[in-house]
Amino acid sequence: MAFRFCCGKALDRKRRGKEQPTWRVFSLKELHSATNNFNYDNKLGEGGFGSVYWGQLWDGSQIAVKRLKVWSNKAENEFAVEVEILARIRHKNLLSLRGYCAEGQERLIVYEYMPNLSLLSHLHGHHSSESLLDWKRRMNIAIGSAEGIVYLHHQATPHIIHRDIKASNVLLDSDFHARVADFGFAKLIPDGATHVTTKVKGTLGYLAPEYAMLGKANESCDVYSFGILLLELASGRRPIEKLSSTVKRSIVEWALPLVCEKKFSELADPSLNGNYVEEELKRVVFVALICAQDLPEKRPTMLDVVELLKGESKDKFTYIENSEMFKSPLAVESNDGTSAAEDSLDCISEEKESERELKENTEQ
Repeated sequence: MAFRFCCGKALDRKRRGKEQPTWRVFSLKELHSATNNFNYDNKLGEGGFGSVYWGQLWDGSQIAVKRLKVWSNKAENEFAVEVEILARIRHKNLLSLRGYCAEGQERLIVYEYMPNLSLLSHLHGHHSSESLLDWKRRMNIAIGSAEGIVYLHHQATPHIIHRDIKASNVLLDSDFHARVADFGFAKLIPDGATHVTTKVKGTLGYLAPEYAMLGKANESCDVYSFGILLLELASGRRPIEKLSSTVKRSIVEWALPLVCEKKFSELADPSLNGNYVEEELKRVVFVALICAQDLPEKRPTMLDVVELLKGESKDKFTYIENSEMFKSPLAVESNDGTSAAEDSLDCISEEKESERELKENTEQ
């Protein structure tokens, strides 16, 4: 099958007028050279899609190269979607496209290299023992990643839903600024559409209930996932934890009773050693929980989320703080947090450490 990538669509240079694209087409030979023939020692991580390698171009610049594992119509489609979306977007909190390669059955995407890897690696992986995420950095990551999603939902044309917001898809640059990454599952939302109905894809623990059960995806699904991410960032806990061999508990089921009882100190990541701003912690946790409500119509927009995280709307925050859901502990039954989503395990993954060295040092 010939590669027919988005001709006349996202990569149409004429439509961009005088603006020159910042991406380019790489040759396979060039990427072989940059990654030392995709050497195992250059591997940064791997997943269902394939592997990601560190590389260095002839000019000394560092890159990350995603190499699709196998060629198929499905892989071709996800590749085309991701490159098209990356070519459309430009925001300081979204991972930038450097280019792509499509030769024979090879499909590769070239990104900026993020030296501090992923948020997941610092919360749950090898880097977690280094305690590099102080509270100030966590707040900056929360606000920065939220602003990146605001761009997707409200500023990109057409609007974009990510569908896989999670810790391993928030990358960190040399200054620990957040870059939302991995648009392989993303969807463009046509003007006037309230949602798209699609096959369920994503990661267990982050899936909004209405999306997991009905396949209805819109911006609110990303808001739900972001709420889970915020709780993870504040607490250092995983989205789902095993209580026994048969019982699992979601991070919302753990956090909500503590908020209702105003035990905010118990919500903070122990690795912070009490070094956090209490008012900011409360802000993050309250915002996280209203994002992760079961009813999508009750969730805020990402514009609201950014405003609340920055503390720019005290009246809104007071209203949230006094809402019924935080009045008394909610009796919840622990479960696996997956519901009908388990029926689509070919499309849904469990969150695992994405960097190879972390996978070797962390029990999954």
